[in-house]
Amino acid sequence: MATIEKNMSIIDVVQKYPQTAEVFRNFGMGCLGCIAARFENIEQGASAHGIVVEELIADLNKAVE
Repeated sequence: MATIEKNMSIIDVVQKYPQTAEVFRNFGMGCLGCIAARFENIEQGASAHGIVVEELIADLNKAVE
């Protein structure tokens, strides 16, 4: 069962699971401090960066296992 889902807030995920920051950076989402990260969910952020959200979610969940 997934811990992190695509509809979750980016900033909430990073605050709850700090180890996910590196995963976001590896996917080219290094703007975790930007204002959009506070309002966008993971799916919106991935879409804005041209990232396949399912791959990102899989790696995020591996990081928190």
